[in-house]
Amino acid sequence: MRNLLALTRNETLKVLRKRRFFVVVLILLCLIPLFTYGQYTSEQRLLAKVGTTDWKAQLQTQITETEHRMQSSYLPDEQKKILALQVEQNKYYLDRGINPKSTGATTFTRFFMQYGVSLFLPLLVIVVATDIVSSEHSEGTIKLLLTRPVKRWKILLSKYLTLLIYTTLTVVITGVACYLISGLFFGYQGWDAPMFTGFQIANGTFDASHVQVIPHWRLLLMNYGLGWISVIVVATLSFMVSVLVRSTAAGMGVMLAILIGGNILVQLAADFPLAKYLFTSHLRLTDYVNGTPLPIPDVTLGFSLAILTLWTFGGLLVSFLTFTRRDVLA
Repeated sequence: MRNLLALTRNETLKVLRKRRFFVVVLILLCLIPLFTYGQYTSEQRLLAKVGTTDWKAQLQTQITETEHRMQSSYLPDEQKKILALQVEQNKYYLDRGINPKSTGATTFTRFFMQYGVSLFLPLLVIVVATDIVSSEHSEGTIKLLLTRPVKRWKILLSKYLTLLIYTTLTVVITGVACYLISGLFFGYQGWDAPMFTGFQIANGTFDASHVQVIPHWRLLLMNYGLGWISVIVVATLSFMVSVLVRSTAAGMGVMLAILIGGNILVQLAADFPLAKYLFTSHLRLTDYVNGTPLPIPDVTLGFSLAILTLWTFGGLLVSFLTFTRRDVLA
């Protein structure tokens, strides 16, 4: 156990020295203000169009505009389903006198995870994940690493634990940065604001029978908890690629192709029988608590978690079998 902790500490320092993690943080600190400003200007345009600060009038305008979008013949059916659910959700809030956008920075922080979990955050994670093993080959340090009187599986486990640490830090820094930066524009209030969760579409109709009222801080934690699971899955598969491919650039290219290609496939061929078994089809776990329908029909949170768990254990199995049995010194 002491050896494992020492190895993990050493691997953590290695990642810090390479400064890849600092690049990830820098990207977040550059893009989050841009996204915040974009959201702020969008709300200001809506305010100018409505001509009032009354949130009910603003929400009604948004409902009307969304209904107009749904009438477009060029809009895919899956997109229409998502918009229809948004309309029903907004009407649900309107009828009960609760402003879904009155929560300021907490809302932006939740939305950032909701929409960034399927592609943006995974892309940041693979910057570190695809380098953590393959760099030992490209830098020629793999022989020095394996001359230690430590079993290979412990060395690889220490690298994986290091990856989990940095992946978790990425999620935490994302949430903190979103809240602190967006709060400058929207305010820092709203932790205890009532929020609805449990919206569903059953047999093509809006179903509010499972809706619950929870404080916004709880919904925020649920989003980031589910988002963390999705990002860990991507990190694990990137870790596997880093073991299989001895070049960091090649490993990153492979994961980029898988992530982007998988997202495109899910959007264009959601009815394809094998699509529901791809891990990219289930990365948006946050949709389950936010009431947004997944592109893959007839799936549940339990099914999505089971698929992601299988991919995770499969990736770890391949990683450890390959690293412990392959002649990595060749």
